[in-house]
Amino acid sequence: MDSFRAPENESLLSSSSGPTRWDPFRRPLDSIQPWHFRLLAAVMLVVTSLSLAENLAVILVTFKFKQLRQPVNYVIVNLSVADFLVSLTGGTISFLTNLKGYFYMGYWACVLEGFAVTFFGIVALWSLALLAFERYIVICRPMGNMRLRGKHAALGIAFVWTFSFIWTIPPTMGWSSYTTSKIGTTCEPNWYSGAFTDHTYIIAFFTTCFIVPLSVILVSYGKLMQKLRKVSDTQGRLGTTRKPERQVTRMVVVMIIAFLICWMPYAAFSILVTAYPSIELDPCLAAIPAFFSKTATVYNPIIYVFMNKQ
Repeated sequence: MDSFRAPENESLLSSSSGPTRWDPFRRPLDSIQPWHFRLLAAVMLVVTSLSLAENLAVILVTFKFKQLRQPVNYVIVNLSVADFLVSLTGGTISFLTNLKGYFYMGYWACVLEGFAVTFFGIVALWSLALLAFERYIVICRPMGNMRLRGKHAALGIAFVWTFSFIWTIPPTMGWSSYTTSKIGTTCEPNWYSGAFTDHTYIIAFFTTCFIVPLSVILVSYGKLMQKLRKVSDTQGRLGTTRKPERQVTRMVVVMIIAFLICWMPYAAFSILVTAYPSIELDPCLAAIPAFFSKTATVYNPIIYVFMNKQ
């Protein structure tokens, strides 16, 4: 399987480790101390275990209790499914590879992890965008008194999965690629390539899978906050009967903030290395944003449980 590895990835990895060719599928990076890999493995074990347990609990509890089966909770469960799958694939593989210190599973396992983490991560981000848009529809009522029903939530979820798949499958088919990170124990889109085709994919990917959903979130909550500010000082119908809606809105806002705090460093790092592929970065420093982003899967279930009185 290793023979299918892209030549440009090999040369990139070779240049990052000095004159001796380094193969991340065969041995650890010499400049990294073994205890660094063990520390990362321990962190990933804790994060993955917590994420799997918490998100599975949210999924099971929501399906068990009928009063929780509401359109907004359909999207939250979809978010938990995405987070669960990120941890099951990326978290588990990352834990095992850090125990060894290199990606011993081979090239195709690297492609699988890179695709899975990217795909499910984008599903999670678009799910948050869908939650933001749902809150805007419910609170601001731009469509009159139309209620958001289960079929609307299902259509939104179907769009999220389809759209995310469309934009994360191209690297497995030749438009860019999934490759090992600088530390060699995790895989991701090929941010480091200077090739024109890779740049076109990265620009298109960032636009459709980060800038657009983030814009949906910001615009939806900008309009929503304007609406809530207008009714916050009144005791009329909006100020009383919509109190539960405002509580749900606060919960969703906190979930989005937590997600962006976790993913913003990785997004900023990816933009940096895409714009300046020749930049020299310490492998440990370069690995921090990617590992930190995986902790996002832990926070959403905690926020959902503690801020949902049901």
